[in-house]
Amino acid sequence: MAKKKHQKIRRRMNSDQIQGLVEKYKQRLKEQLELKTLPTKQVITREYKAFKKEAMPGQMNYYEKACNFSSKILKIKVSPKKSMNLKESINICHLETTPTGIISLSIIFPIIFIFLGAVFSLFVLSSIFFLLLFLFTGIALIFVLQKFPEYLANKWRMKASNQMVLCIFYVVTYMRHTSNLENAVEFASEHLAAPLSLDLKKIIWNVQTGVHESVKESLDSYLETWRKWNSEFVEAFHLIESSLYESSEERRLLTLEKSLDTILEQTYEKMLHYAQNLKSPITMLHMMGIVLPILGLVVLPLVVSFMENIRWWHIAAIYNVILPIVVYFFTRKILTKRPTGYGDTDITELNPELKKYKNIVIRVGKTDLQINPLIISGFIGLVCLIIALLPVIIHWINPLYEIDFFLGFKLLGYRESLNFPGTIVGPYGLGASIISLLFPISLAFSIGLYYHLRSGQVIKIREKTRKLENEFSSALFQLGNRLGDGIPAETAFSKVAIMLRDTVSGRFFQLVATNISKLGMGVKQAIFNPKSGAIVFFPSEVIRSSMKVLIESINKGPKIAAQALLNVARYIKEIHRVNERLKDLLADILSDIKSQIAFMAPAIAGIVIGITSMITYILSALSANIQQLGTTGVGDRIAQIASLFGDGIPTYYFQLVVGVYVFQIVYILTILANGIENGEDRLQEKNSLGKNLIRSTILYVILALIVMLVFNLIASQIITVTGVF
Repeated sequence: MAKKKHQKIRRRMNSDQIQGLVEKYKQRLKEQLELKTLPTKQVITREYKAFKKEAMPGQMNYYEKACNFSSKILKIKVSPKKSMNLKESINICHLETTPTGIISLSIIFPIIFIFLGAVFSLFVLSSIFFLLLFLFTGIALIFVLQKFPEYLANKWRMKASNQMVLCIFYVVTYMRHTSNLENAVEFASEHLAAPLSLDLKKIIWNVQTGVHESVKESLDSYLETWRKWNSEFVEAFHLIESSLYESSEERRLLTLEKSLDTILEQTYEKMLHYAQNLKSPITMLHMMGIVLPILGLVVLPLVVSFMENIRWWHIAAIYNVILPIVVYFFTRKILTKRPTGYGDTDITELNPELKKYKNIVIRVGKTDLQINPLIISGFIGLVCLIIALLPVIIHWINPLYEIDFFLGFKLLGYRESLNFPGTIVGPYGLGASIISLLFPISLAFSIGLYYHLRSGQVIKIREKTRKLENEFSSALFQLGNRLGDGIPAETAFSKVAIMLRDTVSGRFFQLVATNISKLGMGVKQAIFNPKSGAIVFFPSEVIRSSMKVLIESINKGPKIAAQALLNVARYIKEIHRVNERLKDLLADILSDIKSQIAFMAPAIAGIVIGITSMITYILSALSANIQQLGTTGVGDRIAQIASLFGDGIPTYYFQLVVGVYVFQIVYILTILANGIENGEDRLQEKNSLGKNLIRSTILYVILALIVMLVFNLIASQIITVTGVF
């Protein structure tokens, strides 16, 4: 018994010694590796910071700095519920700030804004109107800035949701031939643009930096942020994860196919409901942003004529500042409800070599001379603006200058104020009113032309690439069949190129075959060589990813490569089919918005300016002549009637307000139409803005000019016949 007891004690001592040695060496390892404590906050690698700096818009970085600076000045305790909501938005759009910083900025900035606005209103303008305007705007800014992270998060979601179908496509495509989730996520992140590529890289980096133990855990954590916004994306990824645990290859492939089918079907269903619910908001936007404001302008000349304290800048503050901001935020609210859909990305983000086509490229010898479109558009806009300001400049240089413009109408039309004798007001001349039409022209040919030149060439390249993508599914199908017949890939490309001659995809395959036969390249170099590879001339991520799948699967045998290409071809065709169905759903809504942009808004505004010009001309003539009758001794009653008529607003300034408003409303409606049709596609948005701003503004100017001339001639005849002059 004693012997057994001694053995137990010895074993316990050995066990304690071993445990002590383990703890001792653990402690020593911690000290040597400087792992005394686990990190208490999220680890962010230098590579992630560099990528984030490139991917994040510049204004978001400025917003981060403003929030962090404000938190040092004013520390406000945020309620737990509000803090949780703000943290969710911060995490979604990768902002490096805190809820305290956001709330502090929302207090400090409006206070500064109200103070500076009050000083400007009282000591510079001496206007109570602008004092109240700055006050209410500052109060509104408090709520706007507190909601700004949510706005950024919604914008981030909208842009990311454009890429979700392609994301699932890339992951499924990769996992069909290699069942590795981490490699598949990395493969998708390489072929997607920001912001979804940033999210996917963050998933991998969170594993590498120890925030999560596995890719699955990191991915599940990320997917939770999308659960209430895009459940189909979450469900599709969970199906992909479940394919890792399938026992048979057949069931694994069926699960992967089910994941892509799930996101495509639910995308169509959600877009169907979105299209059905769009009719009412679009009608309200049309009435609130176009019809009522522009028709209200007809009454304004009469109102202003009887209210001497109203000036044109008061109307500009309402029509060119407050109303566009309200309409813009209403537009963004409509777009934030857009479900996961489809949309292209800026191909210059995927292929930096194409960035030169955002400039005007002139071939000089063997070099390309690049001219920034800002120089040309800015010069044209500046010239138009100077011409538009000529009536004011001429009067400032020579207050007595005047000349007949057309059939007795004056060029400038400056006169003594009826309300404030001794003060010169104007210009009321028809010539000045027509010259003022160059204000909206200067905007159209500066901003509109800049967007058009900046995006036109890149859009043409993308359209060529899109045409190739539409053909590519059948081309891949034929290439897969050739590989399935046991033909080597080097020979299969040339055979498919012959079959698809005179097509875009045929030229792609012919270029690959030429690189192989004449330059002695392998298949990989023939496609991906940075100088002469076929993919350089066809910058499409769908094609690039398909070819990468081919390169990786061909090492496992031609049969596996053939099957991989056939499945990629089927996926591309399915995605294209769903996209076309979604376009059909939105066709009616988009047709209404585009008709408002192309005709309704500029036409209504142009007619209103013509009517306003006539009313201003008649009231000006009546008030001047009644004033003269009052001074000739006809009676005090006539003088009292004359006092009812004020100076009114010159059509020169009135047209400035309306012309700028038409430009603004066309700008906002173009963003809305593009957002509904293409999601957060900045390249297509700029191209549409370039076309619509120029076309709609020119239509408005032409109609305003014609109606202005016709109505003023009619008014002149009426006044002459009735003997007012």
